[in-house]
Amino acid sequence: MKSYTVRDIPPNYFFTEPVYLDANFLVAAPEMPFTAELIQTLSDWDFREVLSDGEPRDSYSGGTGGGSVVNLARAAALADAEKIKWAEQFCQELKAYINELFSAVFMGEPVSFNRVAEQAKVFLGRIREDQRYLLRVLKNMENVKEDYLIAHTAKSTIIAVIIGLYLKLPPHRLIELGVAALFHEIGMIKLPAKIYLNSRTLSPEERTMIYKHPALGYNTLKEYGFPLAVSLAALEHHERENGAGYPRRLTSDKISLYSKIIAVACSYDAISSYRPHREARDEYTGIVELLKNEGKQYDDAAIRALVYSLSIYPIGLYVLLSSGKKGQVVDVNPENPRFPIVQIFGELNPDGKTRTQETSLDGLRILRPLTREEIGD
Repeated sequence: MKSYTVRDIPPNYFFTEPVYLDANFLVAAPEMPFTAELIQTLSDWDFREVLSDGEPRDSYSGGTGGGSVVNLARAAALADAEKIKWAEQFCQELKAYINELFSAVFMGEPVSFNRVAEQAKVFLGRIREDQRYLLRVLKNMENVKEDYLIAHTAKSTIIAVIIGLYLKLPPHRLIELGVAALFHEIGMIKLPAKIYLNSRTLSPEERTMIYKHPALGYNTLKEYGFPLAVSLAALEHHERENGAGYPRRLTSDKISLYSKIIAVACSYDAISSYRPHREARDEYTGIVELLKNEGKQYDDAAIRALVYSLSIYPIGLYVLLSSGKKGQVVDVNPENPRFPIVQIFGELNPDGKTRTQETSLDGLRILRPLTREEIGD
């Protein structure tokens, strides 16, 4: 492939072949203009070059990259189902990468912060561009119960990054946040798996061991030479604003920013996902419980970012509508998180696609989340 300097590509030109950041990560399809916004985004993330077998032209000429269309996650012409498929594939890639990192730490192999940061930069770009599709498939990441720690880490990472994006963290801090989220539970692998995969009530001794995993994670990351801000996230993600957390019972002003964000992301996933000792609850319940913020456990800014990014009825949630139809939340309403946009099952637009509609107080409303049994009906 030929290399092109991002800043030298004329805005709104079309490449005759797909454009990539590396061998796997696609940036633009032939039918997509290389917009000024895309150029700026790549520059913000310090991507200076892209790769392509084609060349830029001032108009779309019907590129020959048809054989790759199935994988073009960002092509505007792709159907909704294809973007969902891409999101599912990304989640599997993220889980595989986390499993690779955890295995390396478990075996005592070297882990480079810089290499992880480079990979995190790629993941962050993908989350940034397609977060609403990723949020729709997060629930499907918990099918294998033995894999729950990996799935929890992957989901928490995606949610933490989305919170960071809402808070407008600069690129270098988003990368650190992403790395911190990837490793926030690394201390757990220092414990016997039977403890955190247990379906019974933990003994006092086992509970004491669980309380040690933040410190174990912190020490592990420090040994690998990770930055203090990243290592502290492993140590503090179970701390709470009111001082009721562990291991050091820190209060709000003493807890690091990454820890505050990961605490909200981690807790939201824990509430709404399967755990060995209980079944998963729906995402709406997770949002409501965090909004209550009983005892002022969580940072208000992080909770607000979560709610406005996911809506009170989070993206991906299956719902019963006031029309009697079933649907799925597919996007947020940035003006009001109470009234997200839903895809209505059984109703089509003139173009044949499933109809989507914004909910409202006086119009179409969400009555309640659907149960697992109702979803399958």
